[in-house]
Amino acid sequence: MGVSVAPLHEQASGGPGPDAPVFLRGAGDLGSGVAVALVRAGVPVVAVELPRPTALRLTVAFASASLTGRVTVGGITGVHAEDVDAVRAALAAGEVAVWTRGEARLRENISPRAVVDARLRGLTAPDLSPTDAPLVIGLGPGYVAGRHCHFVIETNRGPRLGEVLEHGQAEAHTGVPGVIAGESARRILRSPVAGIFTRVRAIGDVVAAGEIVATVDGEPVRAQLAGLVRGLLLDGVAVPMNKKCGDVDPRGDRRLLTTPSDKAAAVGAGVLRALRRGGAVAPEN
Repeated sequence: MGVSVAPLHEQASGGPGPDAPVFLRGAGDLGSGVAVALVRAGVPVVAVELPRPTALRLTVAFASASLTGRVTVGGITGVHAEDVDAVRAALAAGEVAVWTRGEARLRENISPRAVVDARLRGLTAPDLSPTDAPLVIGLGPGYVAGRHCHFVIETNRGPRLGEVLEHGQAEAHTGVPGVIAGESARRILRSPVAGIFTRVRAIGDVVAAGEIVATVDGEPVRAQLAGLVRGLLLDGVAVPMNKKCGDVDPRGDRRLLTTPSDKAAAVGAGVLRALRRGGAVAPEN
């Protein structure tokens, strides 16, 4: 059974107002697609991230603002906000505020109109509750609409990508990467052992098949095919064995480094539909 959602104008006084932001948990490439869709629709977004993000495709992730101070994704600017005043200034400027000091601290000053969990942790740590905000949305498998959140957004490629689910959960994770230029599993860089990840090459480098791209506790992570390094973990991240830690794009097109994926755009559109359906955003004219 689904969880009922009261539109913002029907909620008790003292809650979030009409200008309240959406809190976006996780600003990797998929979460950043959500942020782009919302900001383009006039919805303010605060991306809650780690000081050292674990996103792979940092060139199309607002998470990278925590490292560089400022980043542009899909024509939208994200700014690392050091304090609440900086959050408010970024939102007033139509920018994504990237916050790395903990959601609890942020909530001491700002109440969200909605929470969107884009960390894709539903299968491992679904720490999400429909009481987290007036409207709560989870991306991908593991989250159950009506138990963990009000809506779930489908993230598997296919005809249902971006679908808004009011009951049940998204399709199970297949473990099979999407096909790019005829390549799927060979694109993915995985940790050969558990340990600490260290880069040897960088995002944007062109590598040959068999070339060492990184190491985990000294063990090499080799490219299985030639192409452009599109995603790569930061140095110092602890990874379990067989963890995805990067990917190589066989097309070698450098423009793709700064182009959000069609998947991210579809999921972002789905989140916007869910926000409208739940009354957190006004219906489209």
